[in-house]
Amino acid sequence: MASRATTDADFQADVLDSDTPVLVDFWAPWCGPCRNVSPILEEIAQERSDQLQVVKINIDDNPMTPARYGVTGIPTMTLFKGGQPVASIVGAQPKQRIVRELEPHLG
Repeated sequence: MASRATTDADFQADVLDSDTPVLVDFWAPWCGPCRNVSPILEEIAQERSDQLQVVKINIDDNPMTPARYGVTGIPTMTLFKGGQPVASIVGAQPKQRIVRELEPHLG
């Protein structure tokens, strides 16, 4: 399963109420590092579709959610499990680093 987009209005249903862990990519179209990390997150979404979902939220169009979770720089990737943030990665990182941060929280 590929990543999908969410909004401030849908964040509760798409992320917080999810039965599986959700990796949220806080991004913006003008952000170069966000564009660099996007294909990596798509790979992770495909490879780990049985363990987690990957959801993207455009911070320009949806400012309430990043403010609620203290996102001050992008890209920020936050893993939510059971409706709570359990891990956060700030900045474009190589795939191995992202996976290493996620693995302790995945079944």
